[in-house]
Amino acid sequence: MDISRLQGSIVAIITPMTEGGAIDELALRKMVDWHVEQGTHGIVAVGTTGESPTLDHDEHRRVVEIVIEQAGGRVPVIAGTGSNSTAEAIALTRHAAEAGADAALVVVPYYNKPTQAGLYAHFRAVAEAAPALPILIYNVPGRTVADISNDTITRLANDVPNIVGIKDATGDLNRPSLLRLSAGADFIQLSGEDGTALGFNAHGGRGCISVTANVAPGLCAEFQEATLKGDYARALELQDRLMPLHKALFVETSPGPVKYACSLLGLCTPFARLPMVEIADSSKKAVKAAMRHAGILD
Repeated sequence: MDISRLQGSIVAIITPMTEGGAIDELALRKMVDWHVEQGTHGIVAVGTTGESPTLDHDEHRRVVEIVIEQAGGRVPVIAGTGSNSTAEAIALTRHAAEAGADAALVVVPYYNKPTQAGLYAHFRAVAEAAPALPILIYNVPGRTVADISNDTITRLANDVPNIVGIKDATGDLNRPSLLRLSAGADFIQLSGEDGTALGFNAHGGRGCISVTANVAPGLCAEFQEATLKGDYARALELQDRLMPLHKALFVETSPGPVKYACSLLGLCTPFARLPMVEIADSSKKAVKAAMRHAGILD
């Protein structure tokens, strides 16, 4: 694919479920269409927000296939294919390539805490198993504990042709500037944190893999387009509308708040699989207030 399309507001789409916990395929298809209509620039299927930890492998593959099929090439689809097992990550990445994904998002292995040498070997093995598929590294040390260094990322960018970018959810705004210097301006850097995406793009980022875009896709797309045009005055106006929502959607562990927010918009039920539970009433009030501030809920 043209990897320049991997930019802007890329939604980390939720996986809608019925009250019984089954994947709601019809709701998922409607969401994909809604995002395209609202101007979302790309979709990540089965990321953390999509409840990848609690989908079994068949469900994981099915969600990826549905999103690719429904998007129909209108926007790029990035499949979440990471695992703390390299063999499992390879299998999911190969499936994504066969299903027609435009790229894969591969998270830093979690729980087993590999060294930098292990991280290099892991990402190289996954990328080389699907050499035609662009790979984005996903660094989120708040969830994985392990933190892939800029030096290791740069080695991978230089050594493995299809490792083309990163989703950086560290919240450290020094990192994109330093990585731009070491890996080059062509290496795609996407924020993984809505609240700091304004600063991230000013440091050379090209967009955000966003939770908030699940409920405010039009505003998030407009915000990203403003930053990419260098219109930071307009971007700051939109940031002021969106910032309370960025915060509220993490008032409890995601995806609890964002699924509740989506339910208020009539997109799906608020159900998330255990060990996630219904968010507290105080959290619901915070989400509603932030949605009203953004102008997306009466």
